[in-house]
Amino acid sequence: MRRRSWWGWGYEGEGLTDAEIDALGAALGGRLGLDGTRRDPPAIETIELAPPRMAAPRTLRAFTSDDRRQRVSHAYGKSYRDVVRALHGRVEHPPDLVSRPRHEGELSSVLDWCAEHGFAVIPFGGGSSVVGGVEPDVGETYPGAVTVDIGALDEVLEVDPSSQTARVQCGVLGPALEDQLRPHGLTLRHFPQSFECSSLGGWIATRAGGHFATGPTHIDDLVESLRVLTPAGVVETRRLPASGAGPSPDRLFLGSEGTLGVITEAWMRLRRRPQWRAGGAVRFVTFENGAEAVRALAQSGLAPSNCRLLDPGEALVNGAGDGTAAVLVVGFESADHPLDAWAARAQELVSDHGGVVDEASWRGRWTTERHAGGGTEPEGDAGAAEAWRSSFLRGPYIRDALVRLGAMCETFETACTWDRFAALHDSVSSAVRTALVDVGASQGFVTCRFTHAYPDGVAPYFTVVAPARPGAELEQWDGVKTAASEAVLANGGTITHHHAVGRDHRPWYDRQRPDLFAAVLRQAKAVLDPAAICNPGVLVDVARRPLGSHAP
Repeated sequence: MRRRSWWGWGYEGEGLTDAEIDALGAALGGRLGLDGTRRDPPAIETIELAPPRMAAPRTLRAFTSDDRRQRVSHAYGKSYRDVVRALHGRVEHPPDLVSRPRHEGELSSVLDWCAEHGFAVIPFGGGSSVVGGVEPDVGETYPGAVTVDIGALDEVLEVDPSSQTARVQCGVLGPALEDQLRPHGLTLRHFPQSFECSSLGGWIATRAGGHFATGPTHIDDLVESLRVLTPAGVVETRRLPASGAGPSPDRLFLGSEGTLGVITEAWMRLRRRPQWRAGGAVRFVTFENGAEAVRALAQSGLAPSNCRLLDPGEALVNGAGDGTAAVLVVGFESADHPLDAWAARAQELVSDHGGVVDEASWRGRWTTERHAGGGTEPEGDAGAAEAWRSSFLRGPYIRDALVRLGAMCETFETACTWDRFAALHDSVSSAVRTALVDVGASQGFVTCRFTHAYPDGVAPYFTVVAPARPGAELEQWDGVKTAASEAVLANGGTITHHHAVGRDHRPWYDRQRPDLFAAVLRQAKAVLDPAAICNPGVLVDVARRPLGSHAP
């Protein structure tokens, strides 16, 4: 069986080979001042690990462990900061125990035990958080921390073909979910970049953004109802296509990041697998022209499934261009009808804004294609679009390779209304460049792409790659991260569009949310999690009650 990497993304043996890493170092080493030296991850046996502070009771031992590899593997998510610390052998806040319940009864027993003794509980799906969302850094007021891995709850329990919905356990990872839906001719069609190693519960808890660049794309849009196990009991919402009955209970748990309980099941809205696709790549002289074309597409009602704009630098890094032009990847898909008319109208719109279809690479690609059986990943086409797709799916492995070569590689994603985009883009780019100089990484560069587009705004995604100074990587990261985050908030953006809040974004999230809403959230947590054991430090802080006390 494949084994997940404990220190970086994905599975052991499936990242870049040493030869590929060397080639990457040769390609970027000169620009970044890297010498090509590769840092290898340490052996788990050599890592200094604090001993567990408690032992599991007999009733939990069949599915709860203090195994060294399990504790190390659940100590971090997969952010740049996490990978750097792991490569240095620094595992600072490991869970004392890792529990992997096989059904809700066992999960309930863990929650009861932890509540009784005041142990922190860290819900863990696929562990792909890039914002410190699964790190058991819970402070000194907790006598221990238990990571609850729900990966054993991984089945599609029921399919309703007439409603095109399914009841699914939330520990299932993306590929396994699609494998179980495929025999029914259905798909969730939710493909974040973390698809390979992230779970349905994680998507729901973090309000993940998925495959569709326009239209219904956040996991919010795909949830029909939820079942949540909280320390105070079970919350199960009603299956409905829509309801006007007061504030939606589902919305309380969407984006709750494990602070209110563990999402165990969900009824999800599905669709038939796509049979027709159309699309291609378009080049623009400037990124600004491309942005105007994306706005026109988002406001046209055409609802392209893919509408990713890469600035010249981003296109170059991803092999989708030569660095002289911005590249827009546009795609349409349908399970019901051919798409010639949609593709033709899209071509007209992008041409109106200076877009040029590369006829040599895309001859005939704007005509509809039929794909028997559809696919399980974002659509791929020839040329620039296929290069982008391939780079997108391998992005996390490439990031890890860059870190091993001594580079800092971080991303900042946000969303803003169209009227604010130009100022936000300029401000964030400028702030990052200034911060790179301030932290001694002036050779670094920042690029931008659009991940999602809406009629009223856009989601820019910034990537920064720079030389990291050995021993000061985290200080450099903090300087750049802070500068970018401050610029985002100052220009009307959100601190996160789809990466969640976690611990890394808390300072800016606290400033973004309304104060009265924060007070309401604290009260909700006090009712559902009276001992304040669920993912402490994430989203909101509450005063801990004495052990044995109850919610009002």
